[in-house]
Amino acid sequence: MGSGHGHGHGHGHGMGGVTPGEKPTRARIKRMLIGLAILSVFLVLELTVGLMINSLALIADAGHMLTDVVALLMGLAALTLAHRGSSKPERTFGWHRAEVLTAIANAVLLIGIAVYIFIEAIGRIGAAPDVPGVPLILVALAGLAANVVVLYLLRSGSKESIAMKGAYMEVLADAVSSVGVLVAGVLTLAFGWVYADVVVGVLISIWIVPRAVALARTALRILTQASPATVDVPALEADLRAIPGVENVHDLHVWTLTTGMDVVTVHLTTRADNQAVLRSAKSLLSSYGLEHATVQIDSPGEKEHCEETVTW
Repeated sequence: MGSGHGHGHGHGHGMGGVTPGEKPTRARIKRMLIGLAILSVFLVLELTVGLMINSLALIADAGHMLTDVVALLMGLAALTLAHRGSSKPERTFGWHRAEVLTAIANAVLLIGIAVYIFIEAIGRIGAAPDVPGVPLILVALAGLAANVVVLYLLRSGSKESIAMKGAYMEVLADAVSSVGVLVAGVLTLAFGWVYADVVVGVLISIWIVPRAVALARTALRILTQASPATVDVPALEADLRAIPGVENVHDLHVWTLTTGMDVVTVHLTTRADNQAVLRSAKSLLSSYGLEHATVQIDSPGEKEHCEETVTW
């Protein structure tokens, strides 16, 4: 189909030994395991105390922390699958999309929890129970400390993995929820305001939704193979056309496989030195952050045939 072909990578795909991404992935998995252990302990603590003192704020925060635990479990599964890859020849990209599916599941779970909390909070209006302030304050402080530790563990990996980003966002939101529970405890203890617990429960449910929607939007953008928001595709096409010797650019496709892995395929028509054009194109794509690139060099006589071919 073409007289020249280039496939540029910014990372290795070796079948043996340790690949460049193996150690970072192992480190992320270890940090997520530690975070999972910490949050699981405090989930049990919050739920137990919340049920004992009939605190909606604590039960709501425990429900939110449950989503953190589930997010970490699914994130661990996604990272493990992506790290392992696949021995099946038809699964050439391995399991990287598992992270995206995990993010959507997290978003749905978050929204479901938010709706449940809101309904429970509304049901308590006019019949708010007398919730003691001291247990609220103590448990909220302990939960906040746990969230801060886990946020520290996940912070660096959240920039590179959508699974870790989802878990990080949920833990961050839960930290804010813990602050809300702390405020409710202070208000209850200082002023005896019985509705502080209910109000915090409502605020927690409202706080969850926008973050869940944002996470789902990011994941759906990847699944629908939309071009990355950071890549100006018309500008990229214009820059490719400006490469010396390039007569035409067609079948340009840019999409995101998973967080941190943007992919591009393109056909360039040229009468010039194929290798020189290929090197210039790969350098240009790299400047756009597109390290995982496939560039097909075509002669002018092959252009019409290639334009009739659908490239996925």
